[in-house]
Amino acid sequence: MNTLLSGLPILAVVVSLLAGISALRAAWLGLAATLLAVVLAFPVASSSIWPAVVRWTPIVLEVLLIIGGGLWMSQVLQHSGAQADLARWIRDRAGPGIGTVLLIVHGITPFAESMTGFGIGITIGIPLLAHAGLPPRKVALIGLLGLSTVPWGSMGPGTLIGANMAGLSFYDLGMGSAHYSVLPFVVTGVVAAWLAAAPHERIRAWLLGTASGLLLWAVIYVSNWLFGTAPAGALGASLVTALYLGIGGRGRGELSPSARRCLITYALLLGGVLAATLCIRVLGLPPAWRYVASPALWLFVATLWFTGGRLDAQPRLSAWHSWQRVAPVTGLFILVGIVMAVSGMAAWLAHALAEGGRIYLGIGPFVGAVSGFITGSTSGANAMLATTQAEIARALGVDVLAFMSIHNVAAAFLLMASPSKVELAVQLAPPGAVPELRWVQVSVLAVGLVVVSGLAVCGMLLWAA
Repeated sequence: MNTLLSGLPILAVVVSLLAGISALRAAWLGLAATLLAVVLAFPVASSSIWPAVVRWTPIVLEVLLIIGGGLWMSQVLQHSGAQADLARWIRDRAGPGIGTVLLIVHGITPFAESMTGFGIGITIGIPLLAHAGLPPRKVALIGLLGLSTVPWGSMGPGTLIGANMAGLSFYDLGMGSAHYSVLPFVVTGVVAAWLAAAPHERIRAWLLGTASGLLLWAVIYVSNWLFGTAPAGALGASLVTALYLGIGGRGRGELSPSARRCLITYALLLGGVLAATLCIRVLGLPPAWRYVASPALWLFVATLWFTGGRLDAQPRLSAWHSWQRVAPVTGLFILVGIVMAVSGMAAWLAHALAEGGRIYLGIGPFVGAVSGFITGSTSGANAMLATTQAEIARALGVDVLAFMSIHNVAAAFLLMASPSKVELAVQLAPPGAVPELRWVQVSVLAVGLVVVSGLAVCGMLLWAA
């Protein structure tokens, strides 16, 4: 009975979402199921409540501020037209070809997604791909493949949640995720290049896609190692973008003032996080100072710089309305995970699942991937499952960091196949020709199956470690 009750919150969320209930209502149902299990079988000691509040309140506030800052920056840049001007300059400079497709998949889309998150990357990448001379359905699919760096999306709040839920450091989980991301980066590069290539270019496309994926993996890995997890995705993707534009650029074009200001805004955000991180390390400041280097601060600083301190109503209200849809869901999932952890529910469920033996090491990545597909958010997926997955790893006696890194990459990767992301990609595809939604959905799920299967093999290899 206790095993059934310990799994009830996750079961309630999964069934609700599959039934078409909104994510917010599903999160509330998950919380209700969690509290019911607490009352019936997993009472929380009063002495553990205050320590949990002290530990988790700053983390939850930081995540919600990162979400708000990312949404506000995105709305401000879109409303001003600066993002569109920058996209036009990149299109004019890059020209057509496989190189341009890989620039968008491994450079521009990951950069935008790492800066703002929530699928914003494809709102920039797909309009650029629309000028690549490809069929609309390929444009939509290739655009979705650019979301392969989601562990660092919006400066990594999802990975931050996963790290804290699992009792790991943000930096270590970022490094572990970077280690296993070589697979999704190479697969997305090969598939994108193959889709963009003419029949006689297929071998060259495979080689270019592999090389591009390895390049992105190397720069993100080194960026995470040198500067920490939060800026690693943006910094790595910006280096890849600069390299592609420098080597493959067909004409310099002219940056408009608004596009230049947009670039400076991104540079201020990235530079602020990097500079603050380095100062904290060099000066040996205590852990509390890490908030000075948090995207939660610099997203607002950079956006205020762009606006000159003005708070224009339309982008502010649009960001606020979006935040009201996204933040409560994330917060509720985090609360479910906290209560499951504090009450011992997660540990009980983990030990029950671990009784099946180490075969779960190959199943775990699929569990993580399904959570990402259903919630459409790494933050939601980790808030719901990271504690349980970490407890299972401990019960099985395997490397928790390695197992959680595989889980994090799997959960993040299948976000690109979530129905909301696919629908958005189809709507962004070239006007006048509607892509085949089913073809795009099935194709991106097939790519996801390949990547998650590879991660499952990595999980099984932990058996022998």
